Amino acid sequence: MTVAEETEVTLEVGQRTELPALPDPAGHHREREMHAILEIGVRGPAGAPHATPAPGTGPALAEVLIVDTSRSMLHPPAKLHAAKDATAAAVRMLPFGTAFAVLAGRFDATVVHPGPGSQVLAVARPGEREAAERAVRLLDADGGTAIGAWLDLARRLLKDQPAPVKHVLLLTDGRNEHDHRSRRPLQTVLDACAGQFVCDAWGIGDDWDAELLLAITRRLHGRARAVRREAELTAAYEELIAGLLGTAVPELRIRLTPTTPGTVIRQVKQVVPNEQELRPVPAGPGGRAAEYVTRAWGDEVRHFQVVLTADPTGRESGEELQLAAVEIDVPGVRRPLRLPPPRPILVRWTDDPLDASRQHPGVRRHELYQRASAAVAQAYRAWLRGADGRETADRELGRALALAAELGDAQLLGALRLIESAPGTGRIRPGLKDVDWQHLILSSALTTPPERFSGEGGGRVSSGRAAGLRGPVGSAAGAPEPVGAAVPGSRDDGGAAPADADPGDPAAGDLVPGHAAPGHAAPGHAAPGSGSPGGAPPVRPDGLIECPDCRWLGPADSLYCGGDCGRLLRGAPA
Repeated sequence: MTVAEETEVTLEVGQRTELPALPDPAGHHREREMHAILEIGVRGPAGAPHATPAPGTGPALAEVLIVDTSRSMLHPPAKLHAAKDATAAAVRMLPFGTAFAVLAGRFDATVVHPGPGSQVLAVARPGEREAAERAVRLLDADGGTAIGAWLDLARRLLKDQPAPVKHVLLLTDGRNEHDHRSRRPLQTVLDACAGQFVCDAWGIGDDWDAELLLAITRRLHGRARAVRREAELTAAYEELIAGLLGTAVPELRIRLTPTTPGTVIRQVKQVVPNEQELRPVPAGPGGRAAEYVTRAWGDEVRHFQVVLTADPTGRESGEELQLAAVEIDVPGVRRPLRLPPPRPILVRWTDDPLDASRQHPGVRRHELYQRASAAVAQAYRAWLRGADGRETADRELGRALALAAELGDAQLLGALRLIESAPGTGRIRPGLKDVDWQHLILSSALTTPPERFSGEGGGRVSSGRAAGLRGPVGSAAGAPEPVGAAVPGSRDDGGAAPADADPGDPAAGDLVPGHAAPGHAAPGHAAPGSGSPGGAPPVRPDGLIECPDCRWLGPADSLYCGGDCGRLLRGAPA
């Protein structure tokens, strides 16, 4: 067996190891959280059809396709026609032997194929696929929308399926307006479905709810997407099913074991290509380890953020210690598999407040994405208030544009510009529809990785593979897949460009036509969050700056406050 014939899993840990040994002058200990970024990659054998099961193991995929058939799908009828075409195309792509079902969703859910009242899935064969397509073509629309009932039926159908990849593809054109008519509310259903299958959710038309799709997919470890035109749906479905059939690893487990007394695992979440909270499962009796389950990996790289709390009591400053060990486990895979060795998460207790304040670039990048997404949500809520919220909406749009520019995320910048009236204005475009905001909310939930760093003080390493590869559920329909773009104004130590950088110099981060570098006002509007055109807060004798609002302490070259307020520091009054 050659290396080229193996499925390979890789693991790298990125972190800044320094934590403060002493509390800050105010007695705060928040900085004693250790944040680490796990970069996990899967690479299958070249040209291998990953989802083909080993002999005697049964089908590799069990698929449930849910079609919204509420009355609104007839307004206009093109939505229902597109849903039928896309669902039929997905059925035709299912390999021989695949277990599948098609559901129609209204106030409740019914089995379109293999038939009403069925408690088992159909098995894909030529005649069976044709029968399913005929049933789909006969679909009509009436009634309301109760998505919890739809997912609950999918859960019951998939419950006893042995397939290693269990997947639900949900399409809706509306909001969960009739949840009260379900026997179980959506949130209760999501809790029951978590860990049972992966769900991707799609919006179509002009009245779907991005936050609803994100809530479903974050809980069920899928991705939320939408089409702007009904005719795009079939190609999007075909791409998604092709990705599922390229699944290299159905399930991958991250095992964390605290190794130093006082170390506690506080949080583990996926941060690239989208944010998903992971919940621990037992990792065996009597141990301190916890496992976090992720599913349906194609040839791709994902990033996860780990948050640990640590206790410096009795530890010497300057010595690197292991806080926890990270291991990867891939259960139930029959093909040859190469796993990475365990990796440590380290800590070095320091009395130097400047060292203790620095962040790993991946941690900082995710914080920027969170702020950009929050700015989009605040702009949308202000826009809903009409003229009363116009000033706030413009300000938050400008803030999101500045953050997207600092991130160097071309996809997010492009989505924001569809909302902006003209490049560089930072103002909301007149005549927007609510659906324009829903597409932007989905776009702001997608994330890309930073450039990789080789060691604590090393130079940059291209992460084009990490950014460019897509997993089994692809990227947002119609969105470019960014490839390892440099972060404007960033440096090897993860900080922002120097505060005295020339705003006209491209190195200062002005890489976006029509927009100034983050922290400098673009023509026609002030930098978001800025007060007067003063300088950054003064540098203290210990080399740090203090946020004038929340009193956060951080490196002198910080562009934004790293504390609770998140305000812009460069360009704000001292």
